[in-house]
Amino acid sequence: MENSTVITIEDDLDLGKIAVSGQCFRVREFDGGIFRFITGNNVIYMKRLCGDADTSKASGESSSYEISCSEEIWHEVWEPYFDLARSYADIRRRSAGENQFVDTVMDFGRGIRVLKQDAWEMLVTFIISQRKNIPAISKSVDYIAERYGRPIVTEFETVHAFPTPEELSAANEEDLRGCSLGYRAPYVADAVRLVLSGELDLEAIAKLGDEELFEELQKVHGVGKKVANCICLFAYGRTGLVPVDVWIARAIEQECEGVDPFAAFGDDAGIIQQYVFFYMTQVAK
Repeated sequence: MENSTVITIEDDLDLGKIAVSGQCFRVREFDGGIFRFITGNNVIYMKRLCGDADTSKASGESSSYEISCSEEIWHEVWEPYFDLARSYADIRRRSAGENQFVDTVMDFGRGIRVLKQDAWEMLVTFIISQRKNIPAISKSVDYIAERYGRPIVTEFETVHAFPTPEELSAANEEDLRGCSLGYRAPYVADAVRLVLSGELDLEAIAKLGDEELFEELQKVHGVGKKVANCICLFAYGRTGLVPVDVWIARAIEQECEGVDPFAAFGDDAGIIQQYVFFYMTQVAK
């Protein structure tokens, strides 16, 4: 990579696992183990250089990465994005022994992190995600970005930022259906309307408590409990909240004998949920 920087990360991080973990839908892998992530107007390409190559056996050892941005941008944008102020190795250690199934999924999913993503993108993305699989969600999100988002030229490609509410307001419901949104098109249109009118201030509601934030998000047509919890977790970092979809419900029923295991993990419950989701979609499917 041109003009790259080398950084060291002292905790769990597996870019490949994160890419398919169901929380982000615009990650791409290139030849040579290079991964691309996008947030806002920022694009980063990352490649693991050294460290324990098998993160399923790692315990938070340090690893070096080549990255396509400056150290300043890394600290400002990408450290918060990858939630690097939090030790996931510590979470795994303090959570071990509470539940046998959780121990299994944490070991399998070592390297996963809960990303802190843009609230507007998460609102639209998880509205779109309803009754869609991950490839279909990614396709719809890419359609929207390519048609309405600002182009960003990089060393590898031209990508598009996720469109702002103002940019997406250029799309009517028929246009949105053309992005494979189907019945979700009016839900996205309602989200655009509420944000542009100021009825939903995505920045201001970040100051609310978990329950108030959860309720405020459900004012958007088409945002139910599962979608609201996803936005709370992946945009606002509310790691005590647990989105329950078909995979998590199946894990509770089939792997935990119908007993919800998440309450035992307090503010780590949402992170434990992500390990469970990854395991269920990769192994138990």
